[in-house]
Amino acid sequence: MHEAPLSYTARDGVRAGTTILKLTGPLTLSNMFAFQNDLRSMNSPVLILDMSDVVYMDSAGLGLLMNGYVSAENHQRKFLLAAVNDRISALLQMTKVDRILPVFPSVEAAEDSI
Repeated sequence: MHEAPLSYTARDGVRAGTTILKLTGPLTLSNMFAFQNDLRSMNSPVLILDMSDVVYMDSAGLGLLMNGYVSAENHQRKFLLAAVNDRISALLQMTKVDRILPVFPSVEAAEDSI
């Protein structure tokens, strides 16, 4: 399961300047490098990561999300997580990252927060 590929698709959100990136599969060290390069090239004013189909995330995936958030903040952009599962939510809470990363129960809730 943890060695499965990560796939992702982008679509426009309901508000102009919002991109929703739907991730599918585990977000781990073994599959994150292509995603990391693509994430670095995204410059949408608001990026919402739909994590509803991310089944697992390791510490490398967590680091990737934190780097994405810091980069967005440094460029006055928004970086939001939506629909994380209980396992990933527990990881965010255990590492206290939930106090930093904006996490919403759904993509709609994330969009409504903008």
